[in-house]
Amino acid sequence: MILSDKRILEEIEKGNIIIEPFKRECLGTNSYDVHLGKYLATYRSRVLDAKLHNEIDSFEIPKEGYVLQPGVLYLGVTTEYTETHKHVPFLEGKSSTGRLGIDIHATAGKGDVGFCNTWTLEISVAQPVRIYAGMPIGQLIYFVVEGEIETLYNTKENAKYSNPTTRPVESMMWKNKF
Repeated sequence: MILSDKRILEEIEKGNIIIEPFKRECLGTNSYDVHLGKYLATYRSRVLDAKLHNEIDSFEIPKEGYVLQPGVLYLGVTTEYTETHKHVPFLEGKSSTGRLGIDIHATAGKGDVGFCNTWTLEISVAQPVRIYAGMPIGQLIYFVVEGEIETLYNTKENAKYSNPTTRPVESMMWKNKF
């Protein structure tokens, strides 16, 4: 089940969902709109290796915007810091974003119960498009969890994306053993 607007507000009141900054006008019928932070990043190498630490170069989006190009993977970040302690958060693109040909995540739309951070976006575009820091980029929806949680994400020893940040974070696949 997806939480309604009233239920999201109740869970915020209880401290089970934290959204900072929270703006009431960003609350939809069953979602919360999130915005593009001021930093983007691209990988230094055009060929990425899943067993290596692929480094990124981060830069600030200028006030006049930045034109994203097809064929480049951009890492972005949400303005909003979120915590979800009892629900499964999902990040989806807004329909307005999709209609500009912008995909905001390659595969990582689901968060874990206990995820406490900004959201790194894996952005790609169908054609060149100018984007701006602060623009609405996606929406969070919250699912009810069936059963008790044994280990929250923020308490896992091997949680790779738990260091709070306002910048995009590169893939940590290289930390896995395979």
